Amino acid sequence: MSRPPTIPVEKKLRIVLSVLQGEISIAEAARREKVFEQSIGRWKLDFLEGGKTALTAGKSGPSTREQQLKAEVAELTQALGEAHLQVRVWKKSAEGRLGPSRTSR
Repeated sequence: MSRPPTIPVEKKLRIVLSVLQGEISIAEAARREKVFEQSIGRWKLDFLEGGKTALTAGKSGPSTREQQLKAEVAELTQALGEAHLQVRVWKKSAEGRLGPSRTSR
């Protein structure tokens, strides 16, 4: 038995919203879309859990992904500062061995 075609997210969203608004039952939606009732029930639970997560993140502060990106930015900023300092040290060292360069001040 082959798998049914994948239903686009936008269509799943319309189905879930229709079920949540009481316009259609899960059983009726499953018959119309030719999918199992459990699939629509899972979409509904995923939708509600995603909404709950979004609302919770809004209250408590930045999401885990935002925290991860901020940490990465801080790490890269520090690495850039260290690289800049290394270049300055190398330039000073080279000037000492070769004499002042034409571009140095």
